[in-house]
Amino acid sequence: MNLPSLITWSRVVAIPVFILCYFLPTPHKNLVLSLLFMAASFTDWLDGYLARKWNQTSSFGAFLDPVADKLLVAVALIAIIDHHPGQWYLTLSVMIIISREITISALREWMASMGERGVVAVSWIGKWKTAFQMGAITFLLYEQNLLGLPLFNIGLIFLVIATFLTLWSMIQYLYSTWKVLRVK
Repeated sequence: MNLPSLITWSRVVAIPVFILCYFLPTPHKNLVLSLLFMAASFTDWLDGYLARKWNQTSSFGAFLDPVADKLLVAVALIAIIDHHPGQWYLTLSVMIIISREITISALREWMASMGERGVVAVSWIGKWKTAFQMGAITFLLYEQNLLGLPLFNIGLIFLVIATFLTLWSMIQYLYSTWKVLRVK
């Protein structure tokens, strides 16, 4: 097993650690959760970068990386709405984001089985969506002001932007798929 794969596995291992930290009454829980999520988010970039740079890509790594990402994001988003029950805008955003992730993951598998993997390759919109989503989750987990900055409110704004980009990218992927299927 190579280093990029180990880094991806560390993100998978971070999920139960994140859940444990969320439910244990620990001091500075918000800080711990946001730092854990931030570190895991950084490994999302790092494993892919190293795999490409060192030519250590693998089909298993290509499978595990998005699974680890989606699971970590889903767990963190569910923790946020669990901590803020009754805030419909948070719940709606989380439902949209998780639904899109499941839909596009299934679509990617289906298109790959048809030899059309490139149709749903990650786009720049998807990259921006991920950046805003990771920032939103980090700030929403931290919840507190930092140096006078209202991070929770900034996180809400980032989440709205991420939700918009989530819908935009899903429509883009579905349209690209429809164009291919229409020809076949």
